[in-house]
Amino acid sequence: MKVPVELRAQGATLLLIWPDGAHQRLPVAALRAACLCGHCRGARLRGQDPAASISPDLALIGIAPMGYGVQLVFSDGHDRGIYPWNWLENFAPSARKTTTLTTLPGTATSCAEPSSTPH
Repeated sequence: MKVPVELRAQGATLLLIWPDGAHQRLPVAALRAACLCGHCRGARLRGQDPAASISPDLALIGIAPMGYGVQLVFSDGHDRGIYPWNWLENFAPSARKTTTLTTLPGTATSCAEPSSTPH
C-alpha cells in the first residue's frame, strides 16, 4: 500500500505527495461530492445528489490519517468518510458536477444512471 509522505490542504485542493515524488492535487469539492460514507452512498443509490448542496467556498478544516486512508473534515461539517490511500491515488475527478457512483478500485458496481422519475 502506497502512503503519501505529505498531505495538506492547499486552497481549494488536497495536496498529496507520494513516495516517488509525484504531486497530486484533488479538488476539495470533488472529494466531498464523492464521499464514501454510508450516508452519501445511500443518497446516490436513491438517486439523490449529495453534491447539489456543496458550497463553492468549501474548504478542508481537518485531515486525520487513519492507517489505511484519511478522514477529511469539510467546512460544511461533513466528516463521515474515510478515503483509502489507494482510492485517492486513483481518483480522477470528472468534469461533471455530480458523481453518480464512487467505488473502491477492484470492486464490482452497476453502471446504471439513477432514474429521473420519482420513486
